[in-house]
Amino acid sequence: MDFFHGQETLTAMQWVLRAVVSYFFMLIITKLMGQRSISQLNLLDFAIAVIIGNIIAHPLSDEGLGLKGAMITMGSLVILYVSSVFIVLKSKYIRKFVLPNPMPLIKNGQFVYKNLAKARISVDYILSEARKENIDDLKKLSLALWEPNGTISFFVSPNYQAITRGDLNILTKPFDFPKVVIREGNIEKSVLQQAGKEESWLLSALKTNHNVVLEDVLLATIDKSYQLKVFLYR
Repeated sequence: MDFFHGQETLTAMQWVLRAVVSYFFMLIITKLMGQRSISQLNLLDFAIAVIIGNIIAHPLSDEGLGLKGAMITMGSLVILYVSSVFIVLKSKYIRKFVLPNPMPLIKNGQFVYKNLAKARISVDYILSEARKENIDDLKKLSLALWEPNGTISFFVSPNYQAITRGDLNILTKPFDFPKVVIREGNIEKSVLQQAGKEESWLLSALKTNHNVVLEDVLLATIDKSYQLKVFLYR
């Protein structure tokens, strides 16, 4: 465990051990912080990510620094972070500071220029984000909001929205999310059991309906009507 403490010099293996320990410790820390810190960065998330990254970087590049102090500091910061998240959920005043209300950038096809300056973003950036959402004309927008996590939400005017089945009062079947029953030639037995089918049924369906064997299947999904969709190795 000498690699764990500050040393005048470290061997190549000790550097590797530091990296491995830090890697798995960061995974644990991130798991404790919660999925929200991965999916989006608000003010709290960004601050804690920068601080933790800076703390763990030093003992990984300086043999004179030990891992113990860095790990204790990171653990304390995570406790502070989780406590802050809880406080944000409970206090509307602090929540408003950390998660401010969305800022309108476009209203009824017109730019709200003063809000562009507040958000410190350019018109070109809005055009780029609009292209990602397949919006070819900003005049078609009823509203564009600058979200607290740095993304833009676009709302197209009803006049330019596509007609849906609901608009025409056409009844549709309930949404059915297909489940993976075969992955890379291996049967997902738990999924098959939930569907109430046996492996023999699955193998027979592959042979009869698709003329393939299990080993040739890269991916196969099953829906509520027991229809198989099969993707083969190519």
